[in-house]
Amino acid sequence: MPNFAIPRLSRTTISRGTVSRTTVAAFLLRLAVSSFLLSPPIAAVQNPHAVQLIQAKADASKKPQTPAQISVIVPPGSDLYVAQRGDSIPSVARKYLRRTKYLTSTEVAEAIRAANQNRQGVFLKSGEQIIIPGILESAIVEKSVPVARDFEVRAIYLTGVMAGSDHGLRIIRHWREVGGNAIAFDIKDSDGIVNIAFDHPLATGQHHYISDLPKFIHFLHSENMHAIARIAIFRDEHLVTTHPELAVKSRSTGQPWRENSKLVWTDPSNSKVQDYDIALAKFVAQSGADEIQFDYVRFPAEGDQKDAAFSYQAANEPLNDPQQPLPCHPERSEEPMRSSAPPAALRGISTPDPATKSNPCSVHPQMQRSDVIANFLDRAYAQIHPTGALLSLDVFGVMAWQRPVDLAHTGQDIVAMAKHCDVLSPMIYPSHFFGMDGIAHPGDEPEHFIGESMDRFELITKNSGVVIRPWLQAFAWRTKTYSPQYVEVQIEVAKQKGGIGFLFWNANNDYSKPYTAMPEMQAAKNKDRYFRGDEVGAKPEPATVTPVASAAAPTIAPKTNNVETGLTPSPSDGAHNPQKIWRH
Repeated sequence: MPNFAIPRLSRTTISRGTVSRTTVAAFLLRLAVSSFLLSPPIAAVQNPHAVQLIQAKADASKKPQTPAQISVIVPPGSDLYVAQRGDSIPSVARKYLRRTKYLTSTEVAEAIRAANQNRQGVFLKSGEQIIIPGILESAIVEKSVPVARDFEVRAIYLTGVMAGSDHGLRIIRHWREVGGNAIAFDIKDSDGIVNIAFDHPLATGQHHYISDLPKFIHFLHSENMHAIARIAIFRDEHLVTTHPELAVKSRSTGQPWRENSKLVWTDPSNSKVQDYDIALAKFVAQSGADEIQFDYVRFPAEGDQKDAAFSYQAANEPLNDPQQPLPCHPERSEEPMRSSAPPAALRGISTPDPATKSNPCSVHPQMQRSDVIANFLDRAYAQIHPTGALLSLDVFGVMAWQRPVDLAHTGQDIVAMAKHCDVLSPMIYPSHFFGMDGIAHPGDEPEHFIGESMDRFELITKNSGVVIRPWLQAFAWRTKTYSPQYVEVQIEVAKQKGGIGFLFWNANNDYSKPYTAMPEMQAAKNKDRYFRGDEVGAKPEPATVTPVASAAAPTIAPKTNNVETGLTPSPSDGAHNPQKIWRH
């Protein structure tokens, strides 16, 4: 501290009154100067942070400087995305899914993390730069991979929801690992919902579970898998709900007809319905599918059949008179059918002129349901086959018995249908043959029902050139013996009886038993008794097994009230009715 002397006035001086004005002024000046010089140190002692506070206020008034953006090198085939407020890695992945090579947004998200130094966390900071890998220069255009109609397919079925999911991709890869070479996946199931983007005025019910069909098929091809696109044809719940004018009509009310109280059936003879399904099939084939598979290519088999009216029948037939004679109503025909000839030939009905196929009943009022189905398939095959894709048809297993009542209801004349497709896939699940052949528990007799069905189908399609590739059972319904061995028995018997390949059905897409069975069959010393082992792109080995057909296929079987199952289920089966799992 500076050493300033503070002047003092002596008592003597003051008392004597001898202080001059000059002296007093000098005294006051010195006192003021000393007070000014001493005040900063005193203030500093009282508030040592005063200087810092003043400096902080000054700094706060200045605008913050934005740090310079770090230059990010974007690899080829990638994009740089600058995050916006609220962005997350999953949301960005969904934005980019269609532009990338990946099949699901989860795959995109994982690729984003890997491309950005294993970026952790979910949310992105505003302004954060992230690399998006796997960007496509243009949309994938996929073409069918041609195979012969007798290519040995080893397939499982996937719903559209499953096929477009991460779990579905794992199923596909695992099926390939255990020896599968094909996937049958839904384009449109019987609910009528289309699982892909398809521009058509009747395709109003769409859920794009398969977000990019050519990309999905490209993935299957990259795994050397045969792509089978399944389309439910005439059972279309969404279509009849949104367009009741396309439904089967009730004769008694003139309103849409219901099968067991359910409004699910379009009119198979309606030209608009047929054209819609053919357009969808053709679009899918042009998107790269190797095979189009038609399911529900039939008329309704249950419900009040006499009350159902179709557009192929006489146009002047009154709908409100159920007693009116119907010359073309197949249920009223008592003439027996023979398995060696199509029903049209048996009744002397000429084949419809191709020029009138879109409205055949305007010229042929005597047509039957089987003629309508054959006519439709003729038109569909003519448009699908030039794309390079095969056409396969799912048919009832019970049709092998050639019973008139089954043919009259469904219209599935196997002989006629075989002329307009490459592959027939009968659904010969053992558990579905209720009471057939006097067997109380058909689900526990796979060898018998697979063998008998295949014998009959081979016999009635003899010399047609069509391939018989059966649907086999991959579920435990109505059987206590379902196991990997159950799977193996079905495959072995089907092949011994002339079948080429197989498809496994499980509505829940649970194929744990086939997963176990496939490696066991491949490891067997005589594995060729199960399958040849055809692969996509490889020339198949010639067939070594001659079909074993029975001497004759009986045309008469025990009476039945249910075409889907054989005989009417016994009372003991009633508890299983809510678990009805067949979809054809």
